[in-house]
Amino acid sequence: MFSMCKQTHAATAVEFAISCRFFNNLEENLVVAGTNVLKVYRIAPNVDAAQRAKFNPSEMRVAPKMRLECLASYTLYGNVMSLQSVSLAGAMRDALLISFKDAKLSVLQLDADTNALKTLSLHYFEEEDIRGGWMGRYHVPVVCVDPDARCAVMLVYGKRLVVLPFRKDNSLDEIELADVKPIKKAPTALVTRTPIMASYLIALADLDEKLDNVLDIQFLHGYYEPTLLILYEPVRTCAGRIKVRSDTCVLVAISLNIQQRVHPIIWTVNNLPYDCLHVFPIQKPIGGCLVMTVNAVIYLNQSVPPYGVSLNSSADNSTSFPLKPQDGVRISLDCANFAFIDVDKLVISLRTGDLYVLTLCVDSMRTVRNFHFHKAAASVLTSCICVCHSEYIFLGSRLGNSLLLHFTEEDQSTVITLDEMGAEKEVGEPAVQPLEEPPAYDVEQHESAQPPQSKSRRIEDEELEVYGSGAKASVLQLRKFIFEVCDSLLNVAPINYMCAGERVEFEEDGTNLRPHAETLNDLKIELVAATGHGKNGALSVFVDKINPQIITSFELEGCLDVWTVFDDATRKGSLAKQEQHDFMLLSQKSSTLVLQTGQEINEIENTGFTVNQPTIYVGNLGQQRFIVQITTRHVRLLQGTRLIQNVPIDVGSPVVQVSVADPYVCLRVLNGQVITLALRETRGTPRLAINKHTISSAPPVVAIAAYKDVSGLFTCKSDDVLNLTGNSGAGFANSFGGYMKAEPHMKVEDEEELLYGDAGNAFKLNSMADLAKQSKQKNSDWWRRQLVQAKPSYWLVVARQSGTLEIYSMPDMKLVYLVNDIGNGAMVLNDAMEFVPISLTQENSKAGILHACMPQHANSPLPLEVSLVGMGQHGERPLLMVRTRLELLIYQVYRYAKGHLKIRFRKLEQLHLLEQQAAYIDIDEEVDADQAESYNMQAKYVQKLRYFANVGGLAGIMVCGANPCFVFLTSRGELRIQRLLGNGDVRSFAAFNNVNIPNGFLYFDNSFELKICVLPSYLSYDAAWPVRKVPLRCTPRQLVYHRENRVYCLITQTEEPMTKYYRFNGEDKELSEESRGERFIYPIGSQFDMVLISPETWEIVPDASIKFEPWEHVTAFKLVKLSYEGTRSGLKEYVCIGTNFNYSEDITSRGNIHIYDIIEVVPEPGKPMTKFKLKEVFKKEQKGPVSAISDVVGFLVTGLGQKIYIWQLRDGDLIGVAFIDTNIYVHQIITVKSLIFIADVYKSISLLRFQEEYRTLSLASRDFNPMEVYGIEFMVDNSNLGFLVTDAERNMIVFMYQPESRESLGGQKLIRKADYHLGQVVNTMFRVQCHQRGLHQRQPFLYENKQFVIYGTLDGGLGYCLPLPEKVYRRFLMLQNVLLSYQEHLCGLNPKEYRTIKSFKKMGINPSRCIIDGDLIWTYRMLAHSERNEVAKKIGTRTEELLADLLEIERLSAVF
Repeated sequence: MFSMCKQTHAATAVEFAISCRFFNNLEENLVVAGTNVLKVYRIAPNVDAAQRAKFNPSEMRVAPKMRLECLASYTLYGNVMSLQSVSLAGAMRDALLISFKDAKLSVLQLDADTNALKTLSLHYFEEEDIRGGWMGRYHVPVVCVDPDARCAVMLVYGKRLVVLPFRKDNSLDEIELADVKPIKKAPTALVTRTPIMASYLIALADLDEKLDNVLDIQFLHGYYEPTLLILYEPVRTCAGRIKVRSDTCVLVAISLNIQQRVHPIIWTVNNLPYDCLHVFPIQKPIGGCLVMTVNAVIYLNQSVPPYGVSLNSSADNSTSFPLKPQDGVRISLDCANFAFIDVDKLVISLRTGDLYVLTLCVDSMRTVRNFHFHKAAASVLTSCICVCHSEYIFLGSRLGNSLLLHFTEEDQSTVITLDEMGAEKEVGEPAVQPLEEPPAYDVEQHESAQPPQSKSRRIEDEELEVYGSGAKASVLQLRKFIFEVCDSLLNVAPINYMCAGERVEFEEDGTNLRPHAETLNDLKIELVAATGHGKNGALSVFVDKINPQIITSFELEGCLDVWTVFDDATRKGSLAKQEQHDFMLLSQKSSTLVLQTGQEINEIENTGFTVNQPTIYVGNLGQQRFIVQITTRHVRLLQGTRLIQNVPIDVGSPVVQVSVADPYVCLRVLNGQVITLALRETRGTPRLAINKHTISSAPPVVAIAAYKDVSGLFTCKSDDVLNLTGNSGAGFANSFGGYMKAEPHMKVEDEEELLYGDAGNAFKLNSMADLAKQSKQKNSDWWRRQLVQAKPSYWLVVARQSGTLEIYSMPDMKLVYLVNDIGNGAMVLNDAMEFVPISLTQENSKAGILHACMPQHANSPLPLEVSLVGMGQHGERPLLMVRTRLELLIYQVYRYAKGHLKIRFRKLEQLHLLEQQAAYIDIDEEVDADQAESYNMQAKYVQKLRYFANVGGLAGIMVCGANPCFVFLTSRGELRIQRLLGNGDVRSFAAFNNVNIPNGFLYFDNSFELKICVLPSYLSYDAAWPVRKVPLRCTPRQLVYHRENRVYCLITQTEEPMTKYYRFNGEDKELSEESRGERFIYPIGSQFDMVLISPETWEIVPDASIKFEPWEHVTAFKLVKLSYEGTRSGLKEYVCIGTNFNYSEDITSRGNIHIYDIIEVVPEPGKPMTKFKLKEVFKKEQKGPVSAISDVVGFLVTGLGQKIYIWQLRDGDLIGVAFIDTNIYVHQIITVKSLIFIADVYKSISLLRFQEEYRTLSLASRDFNPMEVYGIEFMVDNSNLGFLVTDAERNMIVFMYQPESRESLGGQKLIRKADYHLGQVVNTMFRVQCHQRGLHQRQPFLYENKQFVIYGTLDGGLGYCLPLPEKVYRRFLMLQNVLLSYQEHLCGLNPKEYRTIKSFKKMGINPSRCIIDGDLIWTYRMLAHSERNEVAKKIGTRTEELLADLLEIERLSAVF
């Protein structure tokens, strides 16, 4: 059985986040990683255009609301295990250190030339002698970087440290060396100057023979040599052995002398509590470190006695380490995450989602004397925390949406007097007093004139320091923090369970539901998943294709194109009216229809619009005051319906294409000329003036696009690129000596400290705070810089017959950029004239240069249409789109410092537009010559790339044609391509905003019907798949769709602390209640419920839910078809639930089987949702836990632990039919016909067979190797049946039953046919049948009667596994082998190694492979045209065949 596995929805969970300067040293970015996805964000101001025009960035005092904008996204062939960044010597930007499973480390940096990640160095430590006999993957390779960037350390196999030294070098020398003499000789000189020096290993046992079981490693701040803290547990213990062995953890500090490679231990702390989790170094001036345990926080410093507090009463019993109870706090730091927001403050995110701010209270001797906890907010359950720009905090999460928070200090300060004598003195009531420092934004203005109150405050402080007060107390300020949410990143992980349901569709009247689909082709399904956990729990509804809601449609014969325009904006009153379209123009072959669109749509006559000629383009000009209508012969300027000017275009050839960038109108004439007109208003009379500058018309121009740039990227000045700061001198210094940070302005009072050091002077918190405030003002430039508006500039993009793409500046029409061979689709487009001086490119020698820049590849497809559009917020992310006959290339623009125009283009995506087979293509080529030159409208001139400013609140581009889709790039910054579900081609498209159709659109499909639609508003389109998240505020468990009643049944789990539990008293159980005082954290108990959810409103159906008993956990849930006995024959669907009572380990597990029937009743008046009720059919306690449920030929199958029973439902009772004993614990059962396929939690899978006539259940075959199975599903390949299994090690394995093969021992053993490492845990799968959709069908259909399996992962990924025909498999296998070595892979990772099955235990068999890596195969689409042909030639096939195979699979799998 050959198959292919492909992930269609990337993982969305976030596991790592760091902040670093990824693009350049001026801007801090947030780098986020989860499973195998790496994304780079920047924090950008979230202001709309109207606000932005009013702002003056330099006068703004408070930062505007921020958003996260994704600037780059990378997919790796390996799961990220650890992520850090380092600033290497002399580098213009930071490098990333990423570690991967077992022991790999990659150092990466952005390459400014190609805007891609380049690998600086690779480090691999998986040799056998380093492994030391470890086969299992028990240890995560943790990376840690020295704060002074002297070295990095990676812990591998828990036994060894890898030290990676970095060269500390003066970057200025390097620049001079490079300038003085070009280096031609000895490459050895270069080798020694690389920023990363040779790595070496330290065995932990050599440092100390007890050093093992490392819990955490960190570097300390402020040491002359890199100093590493290691927290470890030499002899392990557990919660049950506390009475015998409790304080087992040890902390050591090791000084790394990298030159001599000697590593003395300089400090040791023994007998730390056994439940230590992390150690955190504290920066100077406090120094030392914090050790976090589950129940306590301990401050340690070399020369100071330790200070520790217990956070709950469990710590008092579990350790003998001296701890002081912390008042008013009852928390546990298990699964918590920490981040420092200041030298002495850190944010703690608990596993409940609460955010605490922990302040270290320091006395005048700089030792920590107290901890202060302040509960600041309740938020998402985090997996990582990261602080950016010193006042934003990013909470990354696997279980809910990741959040960006802004934190500010509250104005009221609480003063706490700390007692130095150690006498237990109660801290006084916090006195509220005015804040003594001016608010942050005042600092710059009042640098000299300090507010008087702060001066007086100072003096009082100094008196305290000099004279002391009896017990010499120091005054300290504790501020409260306010957290506010700025932005969130959508996350659909973990997918606990999922099922397919039917899309709810309304008829055109919008109220009645459509009847059930009869055939597979009409069936529209959506994927519904139970995602999230706890308070982040939700139902996520995914659709892969947008199904627009059609409001109305009418037949219009012969219409080829459609436009909508606004009337004069100054005449319309309200703003809402101004945004509504007033006219709709439809172009036919030789005439035009003009419709007025108000409350209804009517044809209007006798207007300034011409109707007896075909229209090529209609649009608005002059800030929507005028309308320009262009026919094949004329350009007409109108105001409303009144004609102002008519410009005849008489160049012996019809106008075939128009592009407008207000106020410019550019026309392309069929013979290859380009004419530009500009709107001028002289003395109040508007007119269109023809531009006297022209561009040459040879070779003929085949496509044009006018572009108004407001992003500031399109510039010819080099200082715009170098100096991003706005002030010339400093910007220049920053861009070269990038790692030198400007010091904040020093104040007079700090001079003493500068001169005499801070030893004699007591620690002044006030001046420190002032300094911090000032540096904050300096640090706020980053958002001001982003608010500066660039002056608009105008450009014309032209594609020629010769395949070149040129950019001209308007209005002077100077050539500034030239790309060869655009149709080839190279990854990076650069300027062919980069080194040609501009003066040469004047008319005289232009032809010569163009001749020298001819295309290299002979058969590249020609560009048919180009478009350059500013996407993102305020058009800051320009996209260049080039449509050839075969595909659409989408490029993003990035800054590049050389050349005339300081940009380059990088390919983001490539879409295949050609759906037909080659036979259909040549028909429209042989048009009669006279027809080609005629002035009629022709279908081939209709523009396929349609920009729209607002459809459902989104701006983007509609790609018309055989494979229509929306292209969005919103302020989130990620390119989204959403396909449209419809019957075939979209001929033409226009946005349409009307009283009745708010922000809708209209389009023509194949049937010449004009459809007026809106996008369904409940989906969020700015996601990888359009998704709707229905929050539940509790954990969703199993989920099934009841098709007959169109309702989803869902199990939910809510958690609350409990004080009662059952104990065993000899013969029976009794309930006893515990009370352990108010500092005890009680365990969490679960309450399960079953609810019905209607897909019409996605609300819970009232009065139709079941609340299970306390302690009763739902373990199995399915819809089963059981046979009727009695009244009528056949099968009936019931809801069957298996439960288990989880009391304690002393009390035997027992469970219930519940069977319910969903019945429809008359709904209550005014509540249409109450039409369902649940009727209990059967409920009875069983002898064990009911762990799995299914049905087979009308009988019920249940797994009770390791026993499998078959029951018959008769007269409301279950009667046993047969049973069998299996391995250990069966947790999944699925059936087909009379075969029962079961999954055991430890002992792999078995296949059982039920013979109804003999009423026997027997074991047919099983897998002999142990395996922890997570999910099972059937693979159906026509008449072959495979068994697909996912396991704990994130593999997918296919087994088959082949009794005739020798190694199956006559059918006793299931044979492993294929295996594949997915890298994500899969718990839930279902099957969908392959069938053909759409108009252009490929014959013969190779996927008849095959079914593909959809899977969902715990990281929020979705994908499918599809059986392949052997011919396609062989072709793909060769392609895969070529691509492995043809492309360079990020981080030096090898896809083949990644996809090889992984297992803890050495298996006695080789990997079977046989599953194609779909993600790798699909990268073939992204290759340039010439590279694709080269690869196809290597494997002896044609590019078209490979692309047709890929397209066919894409169409098959897009079922949602």
